[in-house]
Amino acid sequence: MRLSRFKYQLPIIIFLVMCLNLLIAPVVYANSGGSLDKVSAWAIGILGFTTLMLVVYLFIVIFQPERF
Repeated sequence: MRLSRFKYQLPIIIFLVMCLNLLIAPVVYANSGGSLDKVSAWAIGILGFTTLMLVVYLFIVIFQPERF
């Protein structure tokens, strides 16, 4: 039951990350001074967001282990 609920949330999460990356990628591209192409700026934005979410998840797991 719980796994099927996550299966339907995954496309929504991916969509929200891509929408958030619409805000992050231009900032990365502008700060690079033109040395990056737009695809690399998108990749760096997604990588940065994924890293941030992993840090938040691990922070929660370390300080609230009884939930898991």
